[in-house]
Amino acid sequence: MDTQAFLRRIGISEYDGPPRLEALSRLHEAYVDQVPYESVQFQLTPGDPLDPDRTARRIVARETGGYCFQLNGTFALLLTELGYRVRMHRGGAQTANRPGDVDASHMVLTVSGLVEDPERVWLVDAGLGEALTRPMPLEVGSTYQEPFALGLRPSEKTDGWRLDHDPRANLIGMDFESAAVGLDAFAAQHATLSTDPESPFRRLASAFRRKPASVVVLRSVGLSEIFADRIDTSTLENPADYFAVLADVFHLPLPHFSRADRDRLWRRVWAQYEDFLAAGPENEDGGRAVGGLEGEGVGSVA
Repeated sequence: MDTQAFLRRIGISEYDGPPRLEALSRLHEAYVDQVPYESVQFQLTPGDPLDPDRTARRIVARETGGYCFQLNGTFALLLTELGYRVRMHRGGAQTANRPGDVDASHMVLTVSGLVEDPERVWLVDAGLGEALTRPMPLEVGSTYQEPFALGLRPSEKTDGWRLDHDPRANLIGMDFESAAVGLDAFAAQHATLSTDPESPFRRLASAFRRKPASVVVLRSVGLSEIFADRIDTSTLENPADYFAVLADVFHLPLPHFSRADRDRLWRRVWAQYEDFLAAGPENEDGGRAVGGLEGEGVGSVA
């Protein structure tokens, strides 16, 4: 990884010193704000093998964001090179459509070795789309990371932990094992979720950006932003607006996409919107409904 190029990509021009909580929080907040959780990358071509260094180069080039294996895998690489002690864990996210089995469909990171308290462990997760903006201590308790209330407790599904999410989000919760694993533990799930035509990440183009006080979500052509006191929604009705939002809101200008690629992607996401509307009369309010397209649970699967 070109560490300095990656730090510049997430808006950090200077970084120095030993691993500290303040620095870890700054890295986490910058990363989820500047690098989108997204499945746009899988709409025209299936995913490549899991390779954090390659993903990092594509993120720097603004060709892609990532989903959990890519985002957390790359973040683990960055943190390790900056001197943090990082462990990976098998997890599973729960949504209305997924039970949240701990089957390595989600990668979780924990970090220790901070100067302030070397033995204290922190939950670090940049790959849940609409969850953490900064680390949480890995201990029973709750926190408010605007606009969401989050809680940690022992898992009832595995020897590990449970993250309970705010009820206004698509993500209900996430469980993960205490045991650490290597990157290869996620290879099979990554291959399935990023290449299978029936995977939700292939079937629905989505993007999430976790801003300091809100989360912005794009599903198909439905755009929504969740604040503490409201949810704003709109529908992107032409390709110019769609690609402007990808570039300006999600920092995803897709410089490697040709005009033909952009035309194919636009036709695909608009077809996803039409399919959503055709699913039933409850979706007739297109602008409102597609802004909250929850059917696939993308953003909370891997």
